[in-house]
Amino acid sequence: MKIAVAGAGYVGLVAGTCFSETGHHVTIVDVQTDRIAQLNEGKVPFYEPGLADLMERNTREKRLFFTTDLAQAVDGADVAFITVGTPQSHDGSADLKYVLQVAGDIAHAMTQRMIVVCKSTVPVGTAQRVKEVVSRNTTHEFSVVSNPEFLKEGAAIDDFMRPDRVVVGVKDSWARELMSDLYSPFVRTGNPILFMDNESAEMTKYCANGLLASRISFMNEIARLCDAVGADVDKVRLGVGADKRVGYAFLFPGVGYGGSCFPKDVRALINTGQENGLAMNMLVATDRVNEEQKGVLSAKIKDRFGEDLSGKTFAVWGLAFKPRTDDVREAPALVLVEDLLGAGAAIRVYDPEAMDTARASLGDRVTWCSNSYTACKGADALVLVTEWNEFRRPDYTRISRLLKQKIIFDGRNIFNPENLMEMGFELFTIGRDVVTRGR
Repeated sequence: MKIAVAGAGYVGLVAGTCFSETGHHVTIVDVQTDRIAQLNEGKVPFYEPGLADLMERNTREKRLFFTTDLAQAVDGADVAFITVGTPQSHDGSADLKYVLQVAGDIAHAMTQRMIVVCKSTVPVGTAQRVKEVVSRNTTHEFSVVSNPEFLKEGAAIDDFMRPDRVVVGVKDSWARELMSDLYSPFVRTGNPILFMDNESAEMTKYCANGLLASRISFMNEIARLCDAVGADVDKVRLGVGADKRVGYAFLFPGVGYGGSCFPKDVRALINTGQENGLAMNMLVATDRVNEEQKGVLSAKIKDRFGEDLSGKTFAVWGLAFKPRTDDVREAPALVLVEDLLGAGAAIRVYDPEAMDTARASLGDRVTWCSNSYTACKGADALVLVTEWNEFRRPDYTRISRLLKQKIIFDGRNIFNPENLMEMGFELFTIGRDVVTRGR
């Protein structure tokens, strides 16, 4: 099958590469000439484990191509995927200008009957708008399919190659059969391809992200309450998650969620509800709690050191919004660093992958360190924000020698309180400070 993918961003690059891995001829298109040049040199423009190897193999085998020429990619294609961005508008809604523009461009370039698949995260009703745009710009037969992505940054290849489910919004049998054939190699173990109408497929994506974000905010609010009443949120999480109706996923307290999906999608769903006369109170609260949670760690630091942090230095471990990615969009670490800088502190930072992406926001206002231990040198405290695996079992003796004071703020509850207490550390956590006060 010949596939065109419009958009060489995170979703388009992962999807296109994985489709080529199953034998299809895939051409990925982007208007950014520098990005296409980078890809043609074999360089991945962002960090995603396993993606570079897949790209290299499929470009070598002449199954995966990169170009700025959309007409070339669409010519003779059976399927064209739209994977461009839907940035957040000032009112929280998803901006569809790139989606609709690309839809028109694909229509102009069509040379035969084909399927136009919207894989970008879009609000309900977008498939109909895409259909109207394509209809105005082509005489060829076509079908518009909604096929939302469910990829976790840091595990995107595995998520695409072995999906829990594939959601396809489609209204005719021809498109349904083609999409079934396209995805059949990825669901051989029996996980379902769920066919539904376009509107339901579009809503499924937003509903999934809204629900997961709500679980995070709920547990973060419980963590604050645990701090207030003297409970241990980790024990609470275990007790609640053991209930099969609840489960453990997305119940880990921390400093809030970030990234390109949850914040934007929650707000877009709120906006969709408001446009239809619904207040979406739970999602409004989810978003508000998350924004407040991003300030919890800096509040603990100021409680310990005072509101004026002039003359104090803090080592910050982790800048990406989550491990195994270099994505710092809406990252809690950036909020923390800005707050500490505003209070007069000096900041020393380290992240295994996100140093370059964070530099655009922080510039020369912080000290960029070559490794985690260098960041600790001369700092008054260590602040853990992103739970990279390499941070989970550090050399505490070495840290104690490097820090001015043996103080750690653990924003992800990954350190063992008992061990640190025995070594004479002060440890501040999220929702389990009762443990530290008991030593």
